Amino acid sequence: MAFREALMLALQSLWANKMRSILTLIGVVMGVASVIMVITLTNTANAYFGTKLSGYGADVFTVARSSSVIFSADEYFKFQKRKIIRYEDYLAVKQACTLCKEVGTQDDRSTNVVHDGKSSTNTDVRGYTPTMFSLNNLNIAEGRALTDADMDHATHNAVVGYDIVDNILGEGDPIGKELRVDGVPYTIVGVGERQGKTLGQSQDNWVAIPLSTYQQTYGASTSLVIYCRVDGGANVMSRAEDQVRVLMRTRRHDLPGADDSFQLETNDTFLQIWKQISQLFAFIVLGLASIALVVGGVVIMNIMLVSVTERTREIGVRKALGARQRDVLLQFLIESALMATLGGVIGILLGVGAAEGITLIFGISVSLSVWSILLGLFMAAGTGIFFGVYPASKAAKLDPIVALRADA
Repeated sequence: MAFREALMLALQSLWANKMRSILTLIGVVMGVASVIMVITLTNTANAYFGTKLSGYGADVFTVARSSSVIFSADEYFKFQKRKIIRYEDYLAVKQACTLCKEVGTQDDRSTNVVHDGKSSTNTDVRGYTPTMFSLNNLNIAEGRALTDADMDHATHNAVVGYDIVDNILGEGDPIGKELRVDGVPYTIVGVGERQGKTLGQSQDNWVAIPLSTYQQTYGASTSLVIYCRVDGGANVMSRAEDQVRVLMRTRRHDLPGADDSFQLETNDTFLQIWKQISQLFAFIVLGLASIALVVGGVVIMNIMLVSVTERTREIGVRKALGARQRDVLLQFLIESALMATLGGVIGILLGVGAAEGITLIFGISVSLSVWSILLGLFMAAGTGIFFGVYPASKAAKLDPIVALRADA
């Protein structure tokens, strides 16, 4: 039997039992859709976070009291027992790190900002040293950034994000306008470039004031984060990290052989943490998707066994007319594989559509890879063939005389 003829017979059989075929495909559709959605979302998130993190510069590392990502309560309490990082630590790092091109530090908190009866909510108030704009790759769109003079004299000047301009300042030139942060007045001297959104969260809802002013207002009892930029490659970066690590361990009296009582992190650190989280998520969902595929395969096998029983006389007639065992085997294997592949195609469309919908909600462009589509089709076709072997083998081994008597 020619492959084309077997394919046409398989299509006719599926079309003749449309509702049964559709219900049979649900397991395969769900399994393949889950695989495609997870792979697409993981690739999209990895590309997105990689772009966001690279925006801070691969030549920047940070020194903080605790890790940026905390996985357990034990870690949280361990970090809370550490001494805070103070402004004096920043000054020491700035002086001692000879390989650092720039050093800055910041503190921040969320609060409300008020102007002329209008207010913002959950605004990020940042206490900056002047170099933090450069270290965060935050360009100024209007006016100017904070300066050393602002820092030295603890001025009440502020640089704001565009959410403040758009939502509470109203029309007109924002430079020179006054706003109140926790009741304290500040004069706007600059506006930062638009940063957009990260996972649906606006990055433009912020106010930056001199760190000296920030600590006068809120106190110096919270831990700072020190940012260091290195002028050079990976080797220079490693040496600069060693300089800062030795300095911080000395200042914090860390015993030889003991762990650091602070966290020194680079963009690679953040990216690796994210990849670990995304891979764990992917493995869990792919495991569930595999279960769905197995269930779908079992359903396909059961339906094919029913189909063999219903078409016993047809098989007998074909064998009586000269069809060989491999012809019958090929016919039913193609039918099973075709059914699963159709489910795979539908699953791919659903998976991509679901991924597109999720990324649209968060304002991220989807990253679809061709290999994930091919993987989905391979998994679907493989499921159909694997679970179709037994019914096809059973059909191929039917005795034509017994098969012809089936409906007699």
